[in-house]
Amino acid sequence: MNLLQHYFPALTPQQLQLFQQLETEFRATNEAINLVSRPDMENFTERHVLHSLGIAKVVQFPKGSAVLDVGTGGGLPGLPLAIMFPEVHFHLVDSIGKKIRAVQFMAAALGLPNVTAEQTRAEQVRQKFDFVVSRAVARLATFHPWIAHRFKPQGAPGSGLYYLKGGDLTEEIAESGLKTKVTNLSDFFREEFYETKKVVFVPAK
Repeated sequence: MNLLQHYFPALTPQQLQLFQQLETEFRATNEAINLVSRPDMENFTERHVLHSLGIAKVVQFPKGSAVLDVGTGGGLPGLPLAIMFPEVHFHLVDSIGKKIRAVQFMAAALGLPNVTAEQTRAEQVRQKFDFVVSRAVARLATFHPWIAHRFKPQGAPGSGLYYLKGGDLTEEIAESGLKTKVTNLSDFFREEFYETKKVVFVPAK
């Protein structure tokens, strides 16, 4: 947990305890259904929790806002962000039922009242949100049309998509034709894992 305290010194003891509990629950769940690879599980805080919280270095979700996490898998980045922003509602969706059931179980075990989870595809979600977050589900040109109409007409400041991606994104962004702002996570996190990791922001229309 020292890693989280180092990069997010404002975390409360309760939040740090929840992050510790998340790792415990995730580890147990991962034994039953393979959410992340074994080597990644050994570096869970660095490669998954901290990576998810990279979004919090780029945007502070305002109290009362709503966030959609698309293709959440095992609850990433949604669960870590829900611990970080307890007064923000997070709706986590994935098309794979066993993953969503795992997320629902973990959210209940952690006592996170600000999390809901649903087995569905992004393009079938009917509610509107201030923000959309996701971890490299697909190329931007493919992904963005799925969520382009999921934003509230009058969203919170900074409303839009915050997409965790890695590598050289020049071609992918050009292909999408979208207006983007790219933030390098290496500006915030010193670990080697973050050398090529980025948050791509696409403002809501």
